[in-house]
Amino acid sequence: MSEQHLRASPISATVDFEADGVQHGFLRLPYSRDDSAWGSVMIPITVVKNGEGPTALLTGGNHGDEYEGPIALFDLARTLDLAEARGRVIIVPAMNYPAFQAETRTSPIDKGNLNRSFPGLPDGTVTQKIADYFQRVLLPLADIVLDFHSGGKTLDFLPFCAAHILPDKAQEAKAFEFVKAFGAPYSMKMLEIDAVGMYDTAAEEMGKVFVTTELGGGGSATARTAAIAKRGVANVLRHAGIIQGEIEAEPTTWLDMPSGDCFAFAEDGGLIEFLVDLGEAVERDTVLARIYPVGRTGVKPFEVRSKMKGLLTARHYPGLIKPGDCCAVVAVPV
Repeated sequence: MSEQHLRASPISATVDFEADGVQHGFLRLPYSRDDSAWGSVMIPITVVKNGEGPTALLTGGNHGDEYEGPIALFDLARTLDLAEARGRVIIVPAMNYPAFQAETRTSPIDKGNLNRSFPGLPDGTVTQKIADYFQRVLLPLADIVLDFHSGGKTLDFLPFCAAHILPDKAQEAKAFEFVKAFGAPYSMKMLEIDAVGMYDTAAEEMGKVFVTTELGGGGSATARTAAIAKRGVANVLRHAGIIQGEIEAEPTTWLDMPSGDCFAFAEDGGLIEFLVDLGEAVERDTVLARIYPVGRTGVKPFEVRSKMKGLLTARHYPGLIKPGDCCAVVAVPV
């Protein structure tokens, strides 16, 4: 390991991860800027610890325009009863806090995508420093990691909980037990198209049980998706044995993303018209959407077709699309 990677993190916590009790505080990252020479990024954090037991690391706002996770975790941070807990819960509702405050996917400070910045650098950009702290301080403390995602401003998903296919089948099996316990309407065997630098990968390479979600999108949250997130995180804590009680799950439909053929990308830009809605069944070669050129009238639209049979699981959200954007995702019911 290089000398650079051995440097201490500049982030300091105002909470004690080893102390019993309920603590609300911050991860303080020094950030000198025009409007505050000795300023800081203050990332809210809650630690609930009651004796010995497993540790759950619960995170949202990895991307700043995804809201079900922050809603569920800000709520959990104020309502989790210490007397009901056995073990430790670390709650970070908005990991990439600058992005969360700006309502953007990436940081307004350095344009950093936190979920592509691991393992991070202690003397890198603001986003790399946050990733480094999670990599070297928080992830090693965890037994189970639940990281909430949704589609943000550019995608919309069927609400699902997911884990990855892993080389370690025992680790994989534990992850899918937690997916089942989460109890989302859909449960996914997830294929990542861009795993380099991801929080997921960092946790899984440490041998942690890692579970994630995609709970809607469009840059907002609905009453339904927020309720799924709240119920799901409580179910994960129950399954881990950190809180007591029966798991409250609705029936789930299991989905698989077996190959890159699940994804459809726009080859032209323009105005997008979906011909299929989320959750609808499609066949191979079904026209999922049309993309109309907007520079002139009378031009035939480009057709986006499914490469496989399945359910439309995700779709581009805004009305205009650019070349290279993910247009749609089709998954296979298991």
